Amino acid sequence: MIEGLVYSALIIYPLFAVLSPSNLPSATDLPMINLDGEAQGTTYHIKYRDERQRNLKKEIDSVLITIDKCLSTYLPDSEISRFNRSERHRFERPYFYPVLKKSEEVFRETKGAFDPTVMPLVEAYGFGPKKIRLVEPVNSDSLLQLVGFQKISFDSVSIRKLKKNIRLDFNGIAQGYSVDVLSEFLESKGIDRYMVEIGGEIRTKGKKGEKQDWTIGIENPLQPGKMLTTMKLVNRAMTTAGNYRNHFESNGQTFSHIINPKTGLMEQSSVLSVTVFAPDAITADGYDTAFFVMGLEATKHFLSARKDLDVYIVYTGEDGESKTFVTEGLKKEQ
Repeated sequence: MIEGLVYSALIIYPLFAVLSPSNLPSATDLPMINLDGEAQGTTYHIKYRDERQRNLKKEIDSVLITIDKCLSTYLPDSEISRFNRSERHRFERPYFYPVLKKSEEVFRETKGAFDPTVMPLVEAYGFGPKKIRLVEPVNSDSLLQLVGFQKISFDSVSIRKLKKNIRLDFNGIAQGYSVDVLSEFLESKGIDRYMVEIGGEIRTKGKKGEKQDWTIGIENPLQPGKMLTTMKLVNRAMTTAGNYRNHFESNGQTFSHIINPKTGLMEQSSVLSVTVFAPDAITADGYDTAFFVMGLEATKHFLSARKDLDVYIVYTGEDGESKTFVTEGLKKEQ
């Protein structure tokens, strides 16, 4: 983990493994460019085919650093950190507003199951930048007075607080957004066959090989490091929320990082992990956390009206055994 660049109170470690076929590309394929690095408290892996065989790592690292300067709560001088200490903020970089707009959408569509104003609760439970572990019970009723996306107002130029001490935390959506920004950067360079992955959040375009789709593995939450299944990912993004990686124990209790912004409590449910497939990674990243909070049945009901989204949910059944729920749109990809 890189100190100072961590976004995630949600998923710090990758929940996916990109599976590379052993056979080499055919002679008609462009050579694959492979870039690896560290960013946002995790690692990134980017693969693409480029007629000009450009190595874009320097530019990609620069983009990621700029996103951090805007959205990372671990940087005291980032835009979001400065807004959290003030009453209003005028946007300086092009990254703040798009994340706010998507957050507003997911907040509204999920009736508050996703809410980036959850920062006071995140810190109280010991998952914030200060890393102060829980020593006393959290007064969630009091802290809930400081939570609520409706307590901010914004447009494309600036944001202001409608109630003092409201603070933002984009941990549940910023990493997916970063994947989209890098995907759009590659496309701006004329690259239309790529896989971008940051900390397990993934987006692809085009084919991996002339007759090969990108194939992604979904990790087994009960056996970290082992794959539960694989999926083809074609011109789409996928992200996961789960509570089995980022947690800690205090006074004999286990505390996980996913907090219900409507109750102020850390989520305890039968759901072990939620993988969301969407047209872009920011959408998948926002909804995976919301679905985890909503639970299995509410998520099923929600998806009946959202055919643009698919999910792969791992949960514990009434018999105590691990089970999965897979939307119809994904079954043909297995």
